Order: sequence, then C-alpha cells, then structure tokens
Amino acid sequence: MVKKVEHIGIAVPNIDEANQLFEALLGQSPYKEERVESEGVHTSFFIEDHTKIELLGATRKDSPIAKFIDRKGPGMHHIAFAVDDIYAEMKRLREAGFELLNEKPKKGADNKLICFVHPRSAGGILVELCQDRNSD
Repeated sequence: MVKKVEHIGIAVPNIDEANQLFEALLGQSPYKEERVESEGVHTSFFIEDHTKIELLGATRKDSPIAKFIDRKGPGMHHIAFAVDDIYAEMKRLREAGFELLNEKPKKGADNKLICFVHPRSAGGILVELCQDRNSD
C-alpha cells in the first residue's frame, strides 16, 4: 500500500542551471547528488518540508530523460510514492490491470528499489514506486 508521496521528479535540460534555480527558489542546496549510470541520469535532491524534489538531467543522448525532454520539454517527469513492500505493490497493481514498465524492481537513486507504472495505464502520469533498500 502507498504510504506517501516520496518525491516529484522534474526533467531538466541542464542540471547545474536547475540546481542554481532551485537553490535560489528553496533557499537551500541539494542534500544529495547522484549519477545512475544504468539510466543515464544525474539526479539532484532537494527537500522542502518533508517533500522531496528530484531534478533529473540526462548524462547521455539516448537516456529516458533526454528522450522525454526531446518529446515534451523540461518539466514534471514523474510522481513517486513510497511503499513498504514493492513486490507486493507491483503484484497488486498488475492484478488491478496496471501496466508496469519493470518486471522486477531495480536499483534507483537515493538508496531505493524502484519500479515504474506506464503512463497509459495511470491517467497519462508516469508513476514511480519506491522502497528503501538495505545498503549493499
């Protein structure tokens, strides 16, 4: 079952410029920056009153973020929900008729296991499920 909104992902064309913008907007620096090479993304996390903002910049032209920006431009990319048991939640959603983009959870940024729900089965919104993972 979903516990809360974990973060809102925003696709940006230039992570350094976006960091400067959000630092000025929120009055704080990102608490974490991380590259996820398997996804071709550089992430930057800001926290504001318990709601995280994840900026997503492409590190290569064939990454999902680069493709998203090419198609839709910069802006909201996804909404992520925290779950206690990602495997159970994936099973529940499949049984409810949702199309998942992942057969099994994968490692994501910020020490999470993640899975995405396809926008065509979620009202046009890319939904991410996130579960804290143990340190490897």
